[in-house]
Amino acid sequence: MPRMILLGTGTGLPDIDRGNTHMVWAGPGGPLLVDAGGSTYERLLRAGVDPQGLAGVLVTHSHCDHINGLPGLIFSMRLGGREAPLPIYGLEPTLAILRASIEAMRVEYYVPPEWRPVEAGDTLPLSEGWQIRTALTAHSRPCLALRFEAPAGGRALLYSADTEPCPAVQALAAGAQVLIHEATTPEPFAGHTSPRQAGAVAAAAGARRLVLVHYSPRWTMPEADALAEVRAGGFDGLAEVGRDGQVIEI
Repeated sequence: MPRMILLGTGTGLPDIDRGNTHMVWAGPGGPLLVDAGGSTYERLLRAGVDPQGLAGVLVTHSHCDHINGLPGLIFSMRLGGREAPLPIYGLEPTLAILRASIEAMRVEYYVPPEWRPVEAGDTLPLSEGWQIRTALTAHSRPCLALRFEAPAGGRALLYSADTEPCPAVQALAAGAQVLIHEATTPEPFAGHTSPRQAGAVAAAAGARRLVLVHYSPRWTMPEADALAEVRAGGFDGLAEVGRDGQVIEI
């Protein structure tokens, strides 16, 4: 069963039980890491995913909480015996910062990255007819939302990445059965989304299930309040707050 595993579900400031938001696609064409929020090698192991077998990494944007684990990941992968290059996908400005980060850290022993620039609107083939479609979000740095979808208009999962509600992400989310959406702030805030706004996005998309990530019960609001806000936004499907280690099947 294709699934997304949430490796971390917290904001840029982690909680005791929530690391920085990142996840791994364990489905056709995978395993494919989406962002690298720190302790990624260990989190993959805990999720039952062999880090040495990663098919690639897709980086949504260059903010520290989404890329800080990448240098350590490729270092650990090399220590673990991998020699084959690791494809790393992302917007060119994001890849440039990653290259500079690895150079600045003087990482000398690591799996060689295979840089693969992606542009908003691109479609990335996976396998078995599955693909990833992309769109540019509304964030303070260039950032990609990702839609994992089955062939012939079948099942689909949308990850909003970091964004405020915007037409491009709303269009990409249309008809997705599962919507993994950020819910960082208690009120509307430039570049981010509140739980109520996430509920409105899910309702407009016709999603069946909404999972909130990039969330903190301390910095956003308590979980019960967040779910009540989702309902106030108009979403009446299955709504939940994502948990580190959670498996989301499609």
